[in-house]
Amino acid sequence: MLFFFFFWLDAWRKDGREGEREGVEGGEGRDGEGAGRKGDGGLGCGCPCAAPPTHTWPWCLRAGATMHLKKYLLKGLHRLQKGPGYSYKELLVWYCNNTNTHGPKRIICEGPKKKAMWFLITLLFTSLVCWQWGVFIRTYLSWEVSVSLSLGFKTMDFPAVTICNASPFQYSKVKHLLRDLDELMEAVLERILAPEHSDANATRTLNVTMWNYTPLVLINEQNPHRPVVLDLFGDIHNGSASSSPAPARSCTVHGCKVAMRLCSLNGTVCTFRNFTSATQAVTEWYLLQATNIFSQVPQRELVEMSYPAERLILACLFGAEPCSYRNFTSIFHPDYGNCYIFNWGMTEKALPSANPGAEFGLKLILDIGQEDYVPFLTSTAGARLMLHEQRSYPFIKDEGIYAMSGTETSIGVLVDRLERKGEPYSQCTVNGSDVPVRNLYSDYNTTYSIQACIRSCFQDHMIQNCSCAHYLYPLPRGERYCNNREFPDWAYCYSHLRMSVAQRETCINMCKESCNDTQYKMTISMADWPSEASEDWIFHVLSQERDQSTNITLSRKGVVKLNIYFQEFNYRTIEESAANNIVWLLSNLGGQFGFWMGGSVLCLIEFGEILIDFVWITIIKLVAFAKSLRQKRAQARYAGPPPTVAELVEAHTNFGFQPDVARPGPDPGTYPDEQTLPIPGTPPPNYDSLRLQPLDVIESDSEGDAI
Repeated sequence: MLFFFFFWLDAWRKDGREGEREGVEGGEGRDGEGAGRKGDGGLGCGCPCAAPPTHTWPWCLRAGATMHLKKYLLKGLHRLQKGPGYSYKELLVWYCNNTNTHGPKRIICEGPKKKAMWFLITLLFTSLVCWQWGVFIRTYLSWEVSVSLSLGFKTMDFPAVTICNASPFQYSKVKHLLRDLDELMEAVLERILAPEHSDANATRTLNVTMWNYTPLVLINEQNPHRPVVLDLFGDIHNGSASSSPAPARSCTVHGCKVAMRLCSLNGTVCTFRNFTSATQAVTEWYLLQATNIFSQVPQRELVEMSYPAERLILACLFGAEPCSYRNFTSIFHPDYGNCYIFNWGMTEKALPSANPGAEFGLKLILDIGQEDYVPFLTSTAGARLMLHEQRSYPFIKDEGIYAMSGTETSIGVLVDRLERKGEPYSQCTVNGSDVPVRNLYSDYNTTYSIQACIRSCFQDHMIQNCSCAHYLYPLPRGERYCNNREFPDWAYCYSHLRMSVAQRETCINMCKESCNDTQYKMTISMADWPSEASEDWIFHVLSQERDQSTNITLSRKGVVKLNIYFQEFNYRTIEESAANNIVWLLSNLGGQFGFWMGGSVLCLIEFGEILIDFVWITIIKLVAFAKSLRQKRAQARYAGPPPTVAELVEAHTNFGFQPDVARPGPDPGTYPDEQTLPIPGTPPPNYDSLRLQPLDVIESDSEGDAI
């Protein structure tokens, strides 16, 4: 572009000098009215007008500027092409003679046989270079990463610790809500365990409203082609239209499978969820019915029915500093009721650990109150706990561990920090702002996690497909929890959605992992606590502190002791880095080009130059082609030979003059009787062919005509 500017500037200066000479020579116009053409800085516009009025000067200046600009661009275009030539062949020969690569030079300089040999060799090596370049570029664009592991040592913040009771509610406080369900559950167990001794009229005293929504059934598969479905309370539903009724007691749990029948559209569409054990069947059925009941109770009442912090946490010690249940933050978890988080970092700064070792960690004594567990809702006794980062939501059901009652559980912690590369190397997110899923856990003011995204996605699908939200997930604003009274088909819809592979894949594809994550690796050991020798005095002291009673109100079945500490201050950082960066790509591309072709970056610049010249030659040819088309169209206006200059001048001065046009036939035709007279004083056309011009201008114009 720089040398194009210099060529254009040189053409401007030459044309300015030509304009000055023409301005002197062209002072004599026709009838003394012609205006001389001036240089670049003058007022002449190259139009043959005689001292035009003041209002015509702007038009004259614009026309002159347009003519000058076209002429300068054309001259610059010609001067650009004086090196390589005006044809593609000349351009190719010029490139082969001047390039720094070795092969093309030998093609031009050698004899015919060697020309062919060097042409094939150059073509072969060029193909190899292009193939290798494609391999390296494809490898670079695959965005592979390499993983590095580094060890560090420093004082670290103690993790957040979440503890929950295995039972979400105290049975003494929720018994009135579960009375009908418990009676129905007892009747179901009687039918399963001893159907021959159960009273046939017992079902009349039961509230079977919830049973009718999702009953348990027995499936007799003695004939696999015609299975028989039997209701536990005697109602018979055949697996096919031609099945014959069978008595309710013709099949027992030993010979039949226990299943849960889920129906929708008023029982017209049904499906069966099979179980291999009656224990699993009745547990899942009871949990589904309890979800229906608790979803209709306000959350503040559910919090009051769960275990309070002062009852669950008996003793607390962090390092050498005493603590209590007041140092814990309470949240309500649908699966475990009230959960309590130590060192969550929501309102205060995270606590650091002074030193590694058990004496510098967190020590807790818990009372899980196993005697007040809900009998059919919870079959596991113990405490559920989880270690996680500050300000992150604890998904304790999926990532937590159990601590068994009557034991002391020691947990040694090691820290792993994960640092993933973002786009385009991996589909990770920094804060979840680029994830197309509404985070329902943002109300807790917690950070993004893939677990929160997947559960929020499932709740969205639940609302879209079932028109209600599930009790186990956060409730969006403006929505309602599912229950049998308002949404009788919700259990069928929920079961179908939970088993859907397409739904899981959709949520997994929409959610992204967090780019930065911290994982706590735990080493767990357990021992009986308290020992038989110290059991009596320990329970006496704890009972006195909690209940102000001299009697022992605690037992080994209800107490859990926890020790949580850092094993060491060494932490591991697992970091992803780009396996192939731009330096790797350029070095490999240059190495292959230099090895096979003996080239460098300058050779690529030369190739780019010849491409630009190729474009310029194409433009010149297109301009010449357009000019030839204009000339052909101008000649096509005359039926015979074009008029001479004398005829054109006579036609301009003598308004009755018409050139003779050869016409076929004896009658040559007649001239028009009258012709519109032109405006008086109209100047004649400017015939540049009648004016003498300098030699260099004639040569430049001849070059343009040759195109």
